Amino acid sequence: MIDQTVGQAFTKETGVPVKYVTGGTIDRLNKAKLAKTPESDVTVTTSQVGWLYANSNLFEKLDTSKLPNYSHLMDQAKISPYHIGTWAYVYTIGYRTDMVPPSMKFTSWNDLWNPALKGKLSAPDWDPSHIITVAAVLSGGDAKNWQKGEDKLKALKPNFKAFYTDDANGEQLIQTGETPVEVLLSMNAYYQIGQGVPLKVVIPKEGAVLGIDSMGIMKGSKKEALAYKFLNIALSPAVQAKIVAMEKASPVVDNATVAPADAALPGVFTTRSQWDKQTIVIDSKLRAELTPEWRKWFTENIMN
Repeated sequence: MIDQTVGQAFTKETGVPVKYVTGGTIDRLNKAKLAKTPESDVTVTTSQVGWLYANSNLFEKLDTSKLPNYSHLMDQAKISPYHIGTWAYVYTIGYRTDMVPPSMKFTSWNDLWNPALKGKLSAPDWDPSHIITVAAVLSGGDAKNWQKGEDKLKALKPNFKAFYTDDANGEQLIQTGETPVEVLLSMNAYYQIGQGVPLKVVIPKEGAVLGIDSMGIMKGSKKEALAYKFLNIALSPAVQAKIVAMEKASPVVDNATVAPADAALPGVFTTRSQWDKQTIVIDSKLRAELTPEWRKWFTENIMN
């Protein structure tokens, strides 16, 4: 997606081709820690992993005066002095409309605890932050005080059928109907809907769990001016609108012109009010710190 949206626009405007360095998220981070000079000029990663880069002194502090559209950036996308949002999405409830009775509604995250869903639910195994935070919120806590939701989440265990290992596995589980209800990534859900899967995405009254992919400039980059140009193009209203049109992500700026049909999709947030009222926000720095602990607890108490 980054090439079709930001990369191609960057090359068209500057004449400079973009070389992409790919690989596992943590593998790239560890490689960057060992490198004497940065392998890339800009790194795009999740907001929480971006904090791991920042805490490792791998990102330059951003000069926002060099980012003209920064004033239109959503507050939640101003992640740190070192990295900012590129696009956003949510993890929320999706379900097969042909396999779930019409009488069953998902207006609240609490509806996942319905005994009728025994053995019908799936969620990601690599990042339990979403459902852990949801359970905490439903129990009067939040991500920082996540232990308040431990008993609540343990009560959900009978409803789990599977834990998917990656996006492709999650898509397979819901496409085959093995798990007709899933805690899923909104962008993946809309891709499946486009492929004809009878899937519905809902935003519970408590909000959906916000996710933001982010970008930062690597410390030591010898192409800093071009790196800022890349970030500026990524934040431009035209590119942000293209990201929404292609991937059904949320724009991270408030001045992108989005097609009404896309703006009406649950989980595509185009206004500051939607970002404020329809999301559960997990602080990215906290998320980076607690994810290993959350994974350990989730594996021991829910998956096993």
